[in-house]
Order: sequence, then C-alpha cells, then structure tokens
Amino acid sequence: MSDRPVSTLNKPDAALEMTLRPSLFSDFTGQPKVKERLEIAVTAAQQRGEALDHILLSGPPGLGKTTIANILAKAMGGNLKSTSGPTIEKAADLAGLLTNLEEGDVLFIDEIHRLQKTIEEYLYPAMEDFKLDIIIDQGPNARSVRLNLPRFTLIGATTRSGLLTAPLLTRFGVRERLDYYVADDLQKIIVRSARLLNVEIDEQGAHEIARRSRGTPRIANNLLRRVRDYAQVKGDGKISAQIADLALAMLEIDANGLDEMDKRILDTIIRKFGNKPVGLNSLAVAVGEEPDTIEEVYEPYLIMEGYLHRTPQGRIATDLGFKTLGLKPPKGSGNQPDLLPANDSPSPRGRGPG
Repeated sequence: MSDRPVSTLNKPDAALEMTLRPSLFSDFTGQPKVKERLEIAVTAAQQRGEALDHILLSGPPGLGKTTIANILAKAMGGNLKSTSGPTIEKAADLAGLLTNLEEGDVLFIDEIHRLQKTIEEYLYPAMEDFKLDIIIDQGPNARSVRLNLPRFTLIGATTRSGLLTAPLLTRFGVRERLDYYVADDLQKIIVRSARLLNVEIDEQGAHEIARRSRGTPRIANNLLRRVRDYAQVKGDGKISAQIADLALAMLEIDANGLDEMDKRILDTIIRKFGNKPVGLNSLAVAVGEEPDTIEEVYEPYLIMEGYLHRTPQGRIATDLGFKTLGLKPPKGSGNQPDLLPANDSPSPRGRGPG
C-alpha cells in the first residue's frame, strides 16, 4: 500500500498506542452506550464469579476495539492473549493458543472474519463447552482426543461483521458495534493524549484536530503527533488552532477531514466515469488503491458524511461530493440517496459490480 496520509494515519503505531491507550473504563472516552452495557456485563460476571460471555466487537478500524479488549481483560483480572485471524493458519496454532489459557483469561482475535473455515470449526466446542477436539495422526491410525479447557472469554474484533458465518456469530453472547466519534469526544481524547505526550495544546487547537479526524481516535492521535512535529519545527512547540490548521493543510487534509485520496476517489467517479455507477474493482484500479482499503478505510466516512452513495450497480458521487471539488452538480442528476422505502422502487436485476 502506498504511503498516503489516511492510509498511514489509520495504521496503529504500537509504541504510541501503548502509551496513549486507556486501561480503565473511567479513562475511555466515547461509545457511552457500549461502555455502559459492557460495564454491567463485567460487574455481573464478577458478582457471580464467572468468566465473561464471549464478545464480538465490530466497526471501522481505529475506533477502540483492541482498547476495549484490554480494558475488559484487566477488569476481569485475567491475562490477554492477542492474535489475528490471518495468522492462525493451522488447527494446531489455535490449539496452542487455547491450551495455554488459564481460568478467566481473555483470548482476543482481531479480524476474526478472516479465520479459515476449517479452523473456525474447532472454535465451536471451545466456545460452547470449553472443550477442544483435536485429531492425532492420519489415515487408519487417526483418532480424536478431547481436551478440557479452562473457562475463558473470546473477544473477536471485525471490521466486516457481515462476513462472519452464522454459526460463529450466534456463539457470541454479547455483540457490540462501535460507531464513529463526535468531535467533542475526540477533542477530549486529544487533550488527554497531549497531556501524556507532554505536548502543550489549547482548546481551539484540539478542536481543530478533532473535527478533521474522521471520527476516529486512532487518526486523531496520529494527527496529534504529526501536528506536534510541525509545532516543534515551525512554531514554539505549542499547538494552537492556527498551527493545527497549517500543519493539517501541509498534510493535505481539508476542513472537512478529507484528504488527497478522498478527493481522488470523488474526482475519478465524477470526471473519469461521468458519475455513472462504478464497481469497487474498477474504482480501485483507477485510483491506484487496494479494493479492501477503499471499502474499509475511505468509503465508510465518505458515505456517512454524504459525499458518496453506494447503489447496487456501483458508487456515485452525491451533490455534496460535487460541491466539495468545487463543481456544480448537474441538474436532475439524482445524486442524492433515495429516501423512499426499498419496496417503492424497482429492484435491480442481478448483482452489479459494486
């Protein structure tokens, strides 16, 4: 993947995140309903002396799924063992993880939707009965051995919950979706992070960064670090609204939080494709980006903010997308999302490339 602003800013920086990541619910800002429900689940489990139910956390990248997993493990007094779906290549890998768990531990699997289906089958008895069936040897000598596992909590994180199979999805007792953050919450996160990083920042500077952070704490923290560098080199080290504005302009992030790639996507749809519905793969080739990156990193924000509309036939830019590029929307373009119920409009014939 090319090193573009949002692609880079969406990537976790391990050292930075360990410094800034809250370890208690009291330090966690945002997602109030999710936090309340999880706090109740933790308190109830503690009162009963049981392990937490298995939990699935879904939502766009950078919203705090890993952070919540760490908080839950600490709250329950267990160890957190982390892995990700793509790294579990064989059933033996999963067996090694499960058999090394202790009572009350938390196993965190990031991008759990990318688990191989054959490996996923081994999770079912582990999650339901805390037992693991493994096959020893091959051919006529093959035999099944059942191992008892300690009562543990599986926390799965996914950016695409729709790709999880129904058998796995239904085995999670708690399912929570994290949504994008409002600017006020992001501002609080930035002020806290600045304090931990020993960076002087005023309220206006924090607000300027917050409103351009695409509703994502990871991006907010990474932007804070970039603005800190700018303030150190070009200013007196203090982050004000003016310094933040200059630093973000240098990063080509506009007042709405859109970066160069966001505008390239909109420009490509409008100019190259005449704002006709564009399939994901065609769009990815045209802008020189991976389809998964467009679908998981760029599209959710563009759709949420009303710049892009995804139809069964493909992606089109809305009137707001035209205006963002300084273009006049064509009359009667029909670029706004259809507000009528789905059954009031004819259904598309077949599945489009989008």
